[in-house]
Amino acid sequence: MGDIRQSLLPRDVLSAAKELLYHLDIYICNLVQSGRQPPQVDTKTLELVEEFILHAPKDRNTPARRMSALQELQLLEIMCSCFQEQSRDTVRQLMFSALFSLQGNQADESRMALLGKLVSMAIAVGRVPILECAATWLQRTHSVYCVRLAQVLVDDYCSLVPGSVPTLQNIHSASPRFCCQFITAVTTLYGLTSEELTPPLELLQMIVSWIQDDPRLVLINFLNTHSGNQPISLLDLTPLGGLVRWCVKAPLAYRRDKKQALTNGNTESEPEVGPLFSGLHLSVLQVFMLLPNILKEKGLFGRLALLHMESLASLTSDLSRLLDQADKHTQAKDTQTLSQLTLDRLAQALQVAMANGALLCSRDDLRAICSRLPHNNLLQLVLSGPVMYYTNIHTPPLAFSPHAAHSPIAVHPTHPTHPTHPTHPTHPTHPIHPTHPTHPTHTPLASHPSSHPQYPAQPFMAGVPFPYRPSH
Repeated sequence: MGDIRQSLLPRDVLSAAKELLYHLDIYICNLVQSGRQPPQVDTKTLELVEEFILHAPKDRNTPARRMSALQELQLLEIMCSCFQEQSRDTVRQLMFSALFSLQGNQADESRMALLGKLVSMAIAVGRVPILECAATWLQRTHSVYCVRLAQVLVDDYCSLVPGSVPTLQNIHSASPRFCCQFITAVTTLYGLTSEELTPPLELLQMIVSWIQDDPRLVLINFLNTHSGNQPISLLDLTPLGGLVRWCVKAPLAYRRDKKQALTNGNTESEPEVGPLFSGLHLSVLQVFMLLPNILKEKGLFGRLALLHMESLASLTSDLSRLLDQADKHTQAKDTQTLSQLTLDRLAQALQVAMANGALLCSRDDLRAICSRLPHNNLLQLVLSGPVMYYTNIHTPPLAFSPHAAHSPIAVHPTHPTHPTHPTHPTHPTHPIHPTHPTHPTHTPLASHPSSHPQYPAQPFMAGVPFPYRPSH
């Protein structure tokens, strides 16, 4: 395609970009049809893209070409139509890669700016092919840039235009792959380490509703990945690690931000987020329960960890700091309640993740990363005793589960307003309910008030062996 440069130079900036997109489409179609494996766009074509679409000057003596805001909007509309009209996914993916794969040069900033605007427009007008290409881009690009794209979308739909969140919410049904990658990027972006890194309430509500409606959504990228090998610089295969971090840190992080707001003179109370994180925590535990059969089918059970020890070590370090801050700035009773809720959620996540093959490590490793945390009964049981494999849960079975006839786990994540519940005694061999007092006899689960009457309660299957037992 290098010979068309002379024909593009006399054209105005928008006409040249449009003409190049047309030739790029034809070039990639011929490349795919030739059967060359793998099909690869040549360097000269990439240079034309940088010069006439991204407007990176070819040399220092060439003045930079610039588009007006109206011309840029017209270019985005042309690109949307181009991807929508191309019926072959392979061609679309190669074309998207030619436009937006980062090359490590000055044009990358222009790439990121144009990409953010294009994906934002694709969400607004429902261009699914672009969202699917963007999902692949998120899967193959350094996490630093994935987080930048997520920030642009959050700004556009949760900050700049009030009431536009329902438009963003539609990506759940339009492109589940992009939705899954977006959740992963957002949980990477918002680490709850400061008020600025706390997700906006509307975004949080949207993500929680997505996962509660369809827990398997967070596994879509993993299910579509042929290999579990993932470079550490990329986003995680699933957002599970980020979601666990949100649920565990939320009680202390949101309490900290509320205290800071009051100190700064802001008395406006934020809507209660406790129930949101409580429901999200349960959904995450349910996802863990889906993993054994999925991992076995892919031949990865006991070989691939979806929760990484490095991420957990960072989480426990953050928790230690947050707990220290809570001790200094919060009343004693409030501190104890929030601390126990946080540690209970951490213990439950560790227990269920280990029992279902999402976390591969030894007890010694866990004890090492949790050594700075204060004492918690449930966490102590998880760190010292065997993890049992629970096979029952009071929720509707997921359609894609190989054992859809079974209900998924009797785990009831602690709610911030209900840290204990006297009607649910805990037996020492059932550490899943850590915050309840221990009684000599175990009350059968059948006495539990059924929140899902169509799924009758069943007793725990005690004695079922844990399928993956890490070495001590």
